[in-house]
Amino acid sequence: MDDSEILLETRRFRVLRRTQTLPDGRRHAREVIEHPGAVGIVPMVDRDHVCLIRNFRLAVGRWLIEIPAGTLEPGEPPLATASRELIEETGFRAGQVVPLCELLFSPGILHERMHLFLATDLTAGETRLEVGEQIERLIVPWEEALDMIQRGAIEDAKTVAALLFCDRWRRNASADPS
Repeated sequence: MDDSEILLETRRFRVLRRTQTLPDGRRHAREVIEHPGAVGIVPMVDRDHVCLIRNFRLAVGRWLIEIPAGTLEPGEPPLATASRELIEETGFRAGQVVPLCELLFSPGILHERMHLFLATDLTAGETRLEVGEQIERLIVPWEEALDMIQRGAIEDAKTVAALLFCDRWRRNASADPS
C-alpha cells in the first residue's frame, strides 16, 4: 500500500481511497472501509434453545433475525464487548463466554474483523438498548434456528456463520470418543 486518502469519516468507520503500486509499476486505487471490528454472540439459553434477536436494520429497511452483535469500542477487548452487547441487546448475563472463531465478511471492501463467541449459563435481566435500536428477543429451539437458515428466514451472514460454526462445534463436542 503506497498511500491513503480519507473520503469519509464517521463515528463508526472511515472510507479510504488506497493507492498501491503494482509489480509492473502501474498505480491502482480502490475504496475501502476501515472498521474497528465487531463481535457476535450465540447465547444458549439451555442445551436446546438459543436466543436470537429481531433487529430492524435501516440499511436494508426491514427486520432481520440475527445473533446479538456490536462494534468494538476503542481499547475494548472483544470479550468485554461480547459481554456488554449480550446484556444490552438481550438482557442476559453469561456465566461463561468462549471464543468460537474470527471472520472477515467482505474483505474486498471492508477490513472489519468479526469475533464470534458462545455464551452459556445465562441469567435473565433487562435490556439496555442504545438510542435508535429496535430489537426484540427471540428464543427458539436450536434445530429451528438451523431450519431458519435453510429456508432463508435468517439472511444475516454473521448469524448464519456463527450458528453453523457453533452447530459443528456442538456436534464434535458431543461425539462419542470411542
